[in-house]
Amino acid sequence: MKKIAIITGASSGLGKEFSEQVSKKYDFDEIWIIARRKDKLKEIATKLNDGKHFKVVHPVTMDISGKEGVQRFKQYLDSKDAELRKVESGIEISLLINNAGFGTYGPFAETSVERQMEMIELNCTTVTGICGVALPYLKRNSVIINTASLAAFLPLGNFAVYGATKAYVLSFSVALSAELRDKGIKVCALCPGSVSTEFADVASNGARKEVKGGIKPEKVVAQCLKRAYKGKVTALYRQKWRVIAFMSRFIGRFLCASYTYKYNKRPRNPDDDMKKNDGEVSISDFM
Repeated sequence: MKKIAIITGASSGLGKEFSEQVSKKYDFDEIWIIARRKDKLKEIATKLNDGKHFKVVHPVTMDISGKEGVQRFKQYLDSKDAELRKVESGIEISLLINNAGFGTYGPFAETSVERQMEMIELNCTTVTGICGVALPYLKRNSVIINTASLAAFLPLGNFAVYGATKAYVLSFSVALSAELRDKGIKVCALCPGSVSTEFADVASNGARKEVKGGIKPEKVVAQCLKRAYKGKVTALYRQKWRVIAFMSRFIGRFLCASYTYKYNKRPRNPDDDMKKNDGEVSISDFM
């Protein structure tokens, strides 16, 4: 049986870093990296297929958003399994990383409804569907990692839908972990705060190219993989993130949403909340 690792949203940021670390540090027969940007995937696959790590990295250009995307993924997975069964015993998904997703920044009333619905489709529907489709191929000791966010712990003004989608991912992952534990399948929710990726650029429609002071993705990914294989249900790299997650139990939801909304309405330089001391907390911690 061929052991496969599957990474969605693999063309940049955390997904790209997951691809690199999984290729170099873990033992799989094949690694499927999935995203929409063909050129980026090809570049990553070429770099990783260097013959040094004895793995085959397959770039899979595919839009997996929503029900149609999940069905597209299912057809691809089933066809590859059927093809392999002609010569051996099929596919085992040893590692599934649901990293595809995006966020939009700004008041809900001023943001495109279509864009918000697209976010729900990718961040929630796709994650749920991919897990369901992959489940028959998961065996004992398989691992699922779903990328949530520090925003999953508290509602955020100006990030209303994004925070809600990530709260869903966290809740779904914790419940799924409990359901699959007896089968020996581990599920971990990655809950990063500010990381140096393209997220801020996409969320702000280009207003912010990066999160200043963000943690390097390689540190976040390495810790997440380690915790996931140990059977931990969540992964939060920074101590400050863990404190925020803990304190969220005692902070009123409305109070948090009101504070973050008012904070981000203040006239200021767009990067002001990025230029802060490490002990302070701002909206960028949740990005």
